[in-house]
Amino acid sequence: PRTVMTYIAKKCGICFQPPSIILIYKEDNKDKTRQRIMPVRNFSKFSDCGLAAEQLKNNPRHKAYLERVSLHQLKKLYSLLKGYLGGESLAESLEKFRQEETIDPEEDMNKLDDKELAKRKSIMDELFEKNRKKKDDPDFIYDIEVEFPQDEQLESCGWDMESGEEI
Repeated sequence: PRTVMTYIAKKCGICFQPPSIILIYKEDNKDKTRQRIMPVRNFSKFSDCGLAAEQLKNNPRHKAYLERVSLHQLKKLYSLLKGYLGGESLAESLEKFRQEETIDPEEDMNKLDDKELAKRKSIMDELFEKNRKKKDDPDFIYDIEVEFPQDEQLESCGWDMESGEEI
């Protein structure tokens, strides 16, 4: 019986010429650091980065190596390549990706179409998971009680009044 190798990803990056994703990794039980070059084929400045990232991550030849590389990171690498193919500088591509992956608190999400709204919700879910305290975190506290100061006069809002009350 063949033992299943597990690979520990150390770094993952992109090479523009020729287009390829490069993974620096270690094998589970060895100290030697290795490099795997995965050529990017059939990808243009019009391609869908998310779809390309999923296809690479699920490719039978690379799946075991990319198991511990997030889909988000692969999507970012593909978006950098897409920007390069579209003539953008690396700084422009990084800024464009950062803007796409952040939520503007002033944006009215009621005006977004379903696809854009789903994208924003996905970003918020990812941010929530990243910041969430889990039970096995060292600074996790189960029951936090906070006292809020009552020194200032409480401000009333129109929406919290009974309908018959005067404002």
